[in-house]
Amino acid sequence: MLCALAAAVCFGTATVLQAMAARTASAQGGRGGEAGVLLRALRQWRYLAGLGLDGLGFVFQVLALRSIPIYAVGAALASSLAVTAVVAARLLHVRLRRAEWGAVGVVCAGLAMLGLSAGTEGDTGGSDALKFSMLGVALAVLGVGLAGGRLPERGRGLVLGLAAGFGFGVVEVAVRLIDSMAVPELLGNPATYALLVGGGAAFLALTSALQRGSVTVATAAMVIGETVGPALVGVVWLGDRTREGLAWLAVLGFVVSVAGALALARFGEAPGEEVVGDQLAADDGLGDR
Repeated sequence: MLCALAAAVCFGTATVLQAMAARTASAQGGRGGEAGVLLRALRQWRYLAGLGLDGLGFVFQVLALRSIPIYAVGAALASSLAVTAVVAARLLHVRLRRAEWGAVGVVCAGLAMLGLSAGTEGDTGGSDALKFSMLGVALAVLGVGLAGGRLPERGRGLVLGLAAGFGFGVVEVAVRLIDSMAVPELLGNPATYALLVGGGAAFLALTSALQRGSVTVATAAMVIGETVGPALVGVVWLGDRTREGLAWLAVLGFVVSVAGALALARFGEAPGEEVVGDQLAADDGLGDR
């Protein structure tokens, strides 16, 4: 569980950096649609730093998925919004209301319940049908991400958020479906390609959501997509279970932690332009000293 929480800290901090970079890239204009926005964001140091934290978080995520059930890892990763809220409050001077501090506490309480009730990861191997299904979902997410700019404005945030959530969910499941790290087995395993395509497609969809104004709905949809679906796959097809007699506590902890994360959904949103401007000015001032 400690690895899952470490991953949440990395992902939550990265969100603040990537949101600022995505808004700056969008303001620069240019061609290339959604892919162009991503390429411009990659030129921002904040986005690169965020990617570095995402990479470290992914390592922690893999370690967590190898030791505890997917439902526990998914809920812990959703708690990255609590981390984002705290980081935004400290670094961007975003004001947290009492209810939002309460939501941070709710997330922590839910994770504590999960930590007490979660058993070991399931011992049921994934079928070939499940592996190909994950690859199919990853390709569908990629299609949605590439078409993000052409989606109807109404409902666009919801669609992109769900797409990003499903993409990150594919990554969670695919990690469990990779049994061997030997190169021949990796190349012949559809889950390997599902992981790569799903992760890249999720980043594309998330970047598109971040640079299109308010994405509170998109972030809430992403949390649902990356927690509920993978948790069901883990329990139904991969044999994830709880400690004896504590299934009720695991369900309660999952619901509480996800609900708390949804209450903090606005912190998946890119900071306003005035916040970005103030932060850039502060950085320039530090650089002149």
